[in-house]
Amino acid sequence: MTDRIYNVLFLCTGNSARSVMAEALLNVLGKGRFRAFSAGSHPSGKVQPMAAELAAKLGYDTTQLRSKSWDEFAEPDAPVMDMVITVCDNAAGEACPAWLGGPTTAHWGVEDPVGVEGDEDARRHAFVAAFAVLRKRVELLLALPLDKLDRLAQQQEIRTIGRTA
Repeated sequence: MTDRIYNVLFLCTGNSARSVMAEALLNVLGKGRFRAFSAGSHPSGKVQPMAAELAAKLGYDTTQLRSKSWDEFAEPDAPVMDMVITVCDNAAGEACPAWLGGPTTAHWGVEDPVGVEGDEDARRHAFVAAFAVLRKRVELLLALPLDKLDRLAQQQEIRTIGRTA
């Protein structure tokens, strides 16, 4: 086992729900092995309350959550990312900034809970479902022997996780 800490950036268009939940999940479940961040190509400027609520229930300090642009992570003084993972189909199709260090990239598409219409129960169910998918994928990432995989194998494994329901 290595003491290396992996930096992971989760991307979504609005950076208000899915990427924020993924950030919280990896930071809590990763127990210091990972530093997760989230950002959006067109940030909404606010974190969805249901996403923040789920992060808080996980034990994540929600004062850390904010909707921000991926441009922050393309700056010269930004943390160098080991992995960049898109969690929405729109962000996956957009031209991303050039990431320093050539991180492993993957797409973990998750249905957008923000777009669900209906009463509060229907919306809450959508957020819980998205959170559950992200949690499963984060747990699979945590189970990978990253220190024993070369870059190509790492990328393949992380991309495979994105096809897990």
